[in-house]
Amino acid sequence: MRLHRSRDAAAESSPTRPIFDPRGLPLPFHDGICLEELTAGVTMRFGKLMRFVLQATTAGLAAAFVLLVFFPELLNPDAVVEIKQDAIRPHGADDLSSQAGGTVSSYANAVAKAAPAVVSIYSGRRPSSPALANAPSTFATPGVRVGGSGVLLSERGYILTNNHLVSGADEISVRLQDSRGALASVVGTDSETDLAVLKIDLPDLPSVSISRSSALRVGDVVLAIGNPFGFSQTVTMGIVSATGRHQLGLSVFEDFIQTDAAINPGNSGGPLVNLRGELIGINTVIYSRSGGYQGIGFAIPVDVIASVVDQLINNGSVSRGFLGVAYDRVSPALARAYDIPRGAAQVTEVRPGSAAAEAGIEI
Repeated sequence: MRLHRSRDAAAESSPTRPIFDPRGLPLPFHDGICLEELTAGVTMRFGKLMRFVLQATTAGLAAAFVLLVFFPELLNPDAVVEIKQDAIRPHGADDLSSQAGGTVSSYANAVAKAAPAVVSIYSGRRPSSPALANAPSTFATPGVRVGGSGVLLSERGYILTNNHLVSGADEISVRLQDSRGALASVVGTDSETDLAVLKIDLPDLPSVSISRSSALRVGDVVLAIGNPFGFSQTVTMGIVSATGRHQLGLSVFEDFIQTDAAINPGNSGGPLVNLRGELIGINTVIYSRSGGYQGIGFAIPVDVIASVVDQLINNGSVSRGFLGVAYDRVSPALARAYDIPRGAAQVTEVRPGSAAAEAGIEI
């Protein structure tokens, strides 16, 4: 019987051939691995390494591009980031204030909130002529009709205005923004602050929101709403030019807000509001050489108004302590000359018969 070797057995007994590198030096031979297999393995590992390097490089370049385009401040923390004006959120119904930052393109929300509570006031006296005594009171006679403004403080019909508009009037008529009208009664007046409270009886009345004037800053934007020259619901805009204006000779108690919002005849008694549509003052008087607007108007601040209105509604009048003196601040030069402490006041007038006069205070 002839025996045949298996293929593997033949391979094991066959003489091996050495493998040489390109320099002609013999390479160690691994059992079962030929030159072609060894070369293919090295090539495959090198290809994987190159693919990894290329993928990592591509990912790094992509990340750098994203940082450079969308997050440049991360690459340079000291850089100034410019905010575009369009990115600022526009004013909504619940956020009407913009006293700092960004340009406001409209004050319509503030006006929409405050204007429904603004009323036009017409007051006058009946003709004194016996022939006209029984004539209807239309206030059409020149010189007896006075137009002004006011603002509704509550749904119960209380209206705040200036005393000089209604003082001595026989009848007072009020017209609302929705064109309703009514005759008003006088609840109380205070000539020393030039304020008056009226009342009308109508259903579903709007009212104004009230802020605090103590928070006002010079430069804050304000709106004046009123009835100048009979043009009802007129809105003008300006800034707070100054606060605490006094010694103007307009009333006994003076602590005016000065504004350059246009105030004309007929604006008296109307509201001065902030950009949230809240009441901060009552427009009262202008400084003018011509009788018209010249950029200086004065409003009574709500911090003065609050206690006066409360007493007028509850009592019909205002009771207050009265010392009977007029005073002014001591100038720095006068304080140095007479060694007067800082913050002292100088008495400039003593009213006869007043508590100050009885106490012996002299100029």
